[in-house]
Amino acid sequence: QVQLVESGGGLVQAGGSLRVSCAASGRTISGYAMGWFRQAPGKEREFVGSISWSGSSTYYADSVKGRFTISRDNAKNTVYLQMNSLKPEDTAVYYCAAGPLHYTDYTKYNYWGRGTQVTVSS
Repeated sequence: QVQLVESGGGLVQAGGSLRVSCAASGRTISGYAMGWFRQAPGKEREFVGSISWSGSSTYYADSVKGRFTISRDNAKNTVYLQMNSLKPEDTAVYYCAAGPLHYTDYTKYNYWGRGTQVTVSS
């Protein structure tokens, strides 16, 4: 079993930056692809981006491409989501997930954190 805990969310003004972290325990995540998803009130869970198990490959949703960056430190069993040039429409609960490959489909991921709230004010 892998337990995932997100942290680093908060309130930021539009145009600002925030880095959220996802710390894993229970098992090493070095063999897992990691994904970030978000869900705003009244909306479906949305793919944000993902990173391969080695960190050599990343993939992003068009809505965040060029603004968000995913990285991982397998030695620390942690994955990061750096968010720059934040917009009010980025407001959501952000979740990390672990799975066999970095899919865009959230149903393909096996383990999930409980999420961290990110609020971007205009």
